[in-house]
Amino acid sequence: MNKRSKASRITLRALLTALIILQTMVPMLGFIPLGFTSLTIIHITVIVAAIVLGPWDGMFIGLMWGLFTIVRALTAPTSPLDPIVFTNPIISVVPRVLVGLVAGVVFTALYHRFHNQTVASVIAAALGTLTNTVLVVALMGWLYTGPVAKAYGVTSSGLLKVLMGVVGANGVPEVLGAMILTPLIVGALFSVKRLGLKRA
Repeated sequence: MNKRSKASRITLRALLTALIILQTMVPMLGFIPLGFTSLTIIHITVIVAAIVLGPWDGMFIGLMWGLFTIVRALTAPTSPLDPIVFTNPIISVVPRVLVGLVAGVVFTALYHRFHNQTVASVIAAALGTLTNTVLVVALMGWLYTGPVAKAYGVTSSGLLKVLMGVVGANGVPEVLGAMILTPLIVGALFSVKRLGLKRA
């Protein structure tokens, strides 16, 4: 890797890190509050980082997302569940890190197999998004059954149906948004040759 390429990667990594922190801390930039939950668009930044810079950088950006999710839950919660649920790193950090891992590994594998950047980006975006949505909701229901059920006004036995509805209501638009925006952003970054980015 030449000096220009290395400098470009460091610059992009820094920009994406700053962006993820800003998106996490300013609700309408990364989260759209919807009562007891939030519609997430911030995952796209992690997915883009994982595709353009690789799984390790994707995991790092995901880690920043997770850590600042805890900070936001403690200092400026956007829902009643935030201080209860998202101060737990198992819920706030682990799924976010795995988004970067899944998106980066899937993109690399598919691109090397099919040599189609758009297809690889779309599938990586979909699986990366589902990783976050499914894991966060599942861990919420498993680790905080009582508080989550109370927040949604249902019994513990009826919580599964509610959480499946949350996955459907939030997951579908999140996946579609990522599948549309990710290949556009990734294509633009890869096409700017002066960045010197050669992921695949």
